[in-house]
Amino acid sequence: MDSANWWRDAVVYEVYVRSFADADGDGTGDLAGLRSRLGYLADLGVDAVWTTPWYRSPMVDGGYDVQDHRSVDPLFGTDADALALIAEAHRLGLRVLIDVVPNHTSDRHRWFRAALAAGPGSPERARYHFRPGRGADGERPPTDWRSVFGGPAWTRAADGEWYLHLFAPEQPDLNWDHAGVRAEFEDLLRFWFARGVDGVRIDVAHGLLKDPAFPDLGVGDEGIVRPPDRSRHPHWDRDGVHDIYRSWRAVAGEFGPDRVFVAEAWVDRPDRLARYIRPDELHTAFNFDFLRCAWDAGALREVIDSTIEALHAVGAPATWVLSNHDVVRPVTRFADHLALGRRRARAALLLMLALPGGAYLYQGEELGLDEVGDLPEAVLADPTWERSGRTRRGRDGCRVPLPWSGSEPPFGFTDGDARTWLPQPARWRTMTARAQADDPGSMLCLSRAALATRREHPALGDGTMTWTPAPDGVLSFTREPGFGCVVNLAAEPCELPDGARVLLASGPLDGGRVPPDTAVWLGRS
Repeated sequence: MDSANWWRDAVVYEVYVRSFADADGDGTGDLAGLRSRLGYLADLGVDAVWTTPWYRSPMVDGGYDVQDHRSVDPLFGTDADALALIAEAHRLGLRVLIDVVPNHTSDRHRWFRAALAAGPGSPERARYHFRPGRGADGERPPTDWRSVFGGPAWTRAADGEWYLHLFAPEQPDLNWDHAGVRAEFEDLLRFWFARGVDGVRIDVAHGLLKDPAFPDLGVGDEGIVRPPDRSRHPHWDRDGVHDIYRSWRAVAGEFGPDRVFVAEAWVDRPDRLARYIRPDELHTAFNFDFLRCAWDAGALREVIDSTIEALHAVGAPATWVLSNHDVVRPVTRFADHLALGRRRARAALLLMLALPGGAYLYQGEELGLDEVGDLPEAVLADPTWERSGRTRRGRDGCRVPLPWSGSEPPFGFTDGDARTWLPQPARWRTMTARAQADDPGSMLCLSRAALATRREHPALGDGTMTWTPAPDGVLSFTREPGFGCVVNLAAEPCELPDGARVLLASGPLDGGRVPPDTAVWLGRS
């Protein structure tokens, strides 16, 4: 793949900065810690690193409530640390993608503070969505819209107007019909591209524009908002967002053909996703249909087919993903029992890396880490916990700091005496990177072998695939030249194709048969 099109088959590793590695001993991950572990990522065999936001923030939502997009939060280090990280990554052959959060700012952003101070009808408020309330005294929210984190999507300011926040009240939504908002973010992209970043992941890419009429969604009998056809939704996946991304694509082009975007776009159908990655818009988009799919051969095949068909129509590659900082880890998601969950996660990894296009790995996925579902309530930091009336624990269970080495917490995550910002489970003593490094049966060794094979084999990465006949519950396909993949999701073993040579397997094989919950990569003998 030429350097301008590196993104078409890249494997990108997501770093949740707060939980990756801590260099200053305060129990929270930072940029210097990440920089110190870049060699691990280069050895793993990924092509690029995507980091979650490192900007100045009150950290109400883990940095996704941005106060200043152009400076590094002291929790993570300094501006110089960011530049050193980018330079070191490039020295090791890794590209760097950063997170940009365009749907909202922190309520401590200078724009929002100015809006509150200026009052109703002011130019400062026009950058956000302020509206009068309903009722005799404006005591009810302007619409019935709900926050993703729970509760109403509106909060009342001291002067009586309400402002929109589709997430936490500390994350007011920007008004993307405002020319100044659009200009600010184009300048922000130029700021970071000029500092050497290779790409940008766009948070809530489907959520920027709102219907100016602000219609109600309608609430069902159980108080659950029931949206209309999402293609005409008042605040998700509105057609006008594509004009924004055409402008952004032009900005990236100012810095060369190899600067890229990846969209976090939660949409209803693959054809809606394809609209974000037309040739003059964004480059790639996460495939959340694949992430959300059950461990079922028929369902997975349907998602794979519909994705490739829709994206091929616009000339874009698929971008496969099994995990990220917002969802339950695959080991836990795929089964109630850890042993079975790990077998399935290993097989899913080989399936994902064999499919045409690019892929994303979330930190700890290469270690086979499970969800930490028993965190003490006192440490829960995700705003979902409080906003849901403490009925939904939120996303902290997939954000627990990584285990690097040693037999007890903090497992090499920090050299200091401080406790990690979320506690690590003692059971991870066998899951550390060091414990797995020399174990040929470990998830880490499987991940390294898969990534090395993927990089070396001419059939893997971007391209096409062909399904081959297989028993019910089995996925089998070939890719040219000379590659095959069989994934057994059935309850009984299945036979390997005649004449196949095993390149890599997610678990032990039974002679010429593939056990349940096992994937195997094949070459022609």
